[in-house]
Amino acid sequence: MKTQTPLQLLGGLSPETFMRRYWEKKPLLIRGAIPGFTPLLDRTELVDLAAQDDVESRLVVQARADKQGKWRLKHGPFTRKSLPPFKTPGWTVLVQGVDLHDERVHQLMQQFRFVPDARLDDLMISYATDGGGVGPHFDSYDVFLLQAHGRRRWRIGRQKDLSLVPDMPVKILANFVPEQEFVLEPGDMLYLPPHWAHDGIAEGDCMTYSIGFRSPSKGEMARELLQCLAEQAADEAGPAIYRDPDQPAVASSAEIPAGMVAFAQDALQAALKDPLALQRSLGEVLTEPKAHVWFQGGQTFEGGGVRLDRRTRMMFDVKHIFINGESFRAAGGDAKRMRVLADTRELAASEVNKLSAPAQELLTQWCEDGWLHGLE
Repeated sequence: MKTQTPLQLLGGLSPETFMRRYWEKKPLLIRGAIPGFTPLLDRTELVDLAAQDDVESRLVVQARADKQGKWRLKHGPFTRKSLPPFKTPGWTVLVQGVDLHDERVHQLMQQFRFVPDARLDDLMISYATDGGGVGPHFDSYDVFLLQAHGRRRWRIGRQKDLSLVPDMPVKILANFVPEQEFVLEPGDMLYLPPHWAHDGIAEGDCMTYSIGFRSPSKGEMARELLQCLAEQAADEAGPAIYRDPDQPAVASSAEIPAGMVAFAQDALQAALKDPLALQRSLGEVLTEPKAHVWFQGGQTFEGGGVRLDRRTRMMFDVKHIFINGESFRAAGGDAKRMRVLADTRELAASEVNKLSAPAQELLTQWCEDGWLHGLE
């Protein structure tokens, strides 16, 4: 992507300017980000998605719409009959990761790849009846809110008090203080940095697309990296077992022996002796498919060009190529062409033919696994 080219999607700003001025800094309202935009999925298609076992979905019914005067949250899948009537106001159905299930939505997501793939997460679609919303809240990640159908009124504010209403099934700010208010119509878009409080209320029935980004905490990242490193530890540390032929008799049997502490330190150092272990683990963690994602394998690669399946996550660093939680060392022409495949998500036949035999074998295996497909 050309980062210095102005984009209508960003209100005439170039990606470079947007990232410098707004990303993680302040909100941006973009009128006509996608002129003439219409929903890529109609209401029936969205409801059908919410009924599938491999799709994450939620139903939120607002307190004023609930007979008992309480907020209600229910997790899918949902049959059409399990949803409230469309004429009933005050409810919202949210369908997560629609880009994984619909090629049109996946292609829309590609317009936001001026942000690294390591940060780009998924696209959620929310359908709300009149007055519907999920209450004033904040997210720990960046989000673009694209209005797809109808109108939604957004109130936003820099919220210092992040306390929540207690004993609620949804996270609602107890003391929301809005500073600005906008009504978005189809094609309009609002960017919000992390922790900017927002409350969106449907004016009539409406549909909003939320493009969200990964923002792992240090603790979450450490846990995932350590789990990944642990899987490699047995190979790196070797089969040596703890021995203590010089261990004397002890009067205090509960004390951990100094020799075992030293053995543990040696084991960890051996597991991390490869200087690329951390980079390799990070790439594998970042490209690991989500738990509910699976691929339809059994395809054959007949040569020609290839394109990545929309569910495939592929990235690279200086030494490696990463794809769907696996890592491969790559250098020279193979690395160059694999990086093109990761960046553009396809590789022309002329470039595939220049790959080495082992690299072409990888493409064949990935095709059989359903990770990529031949170009038509």
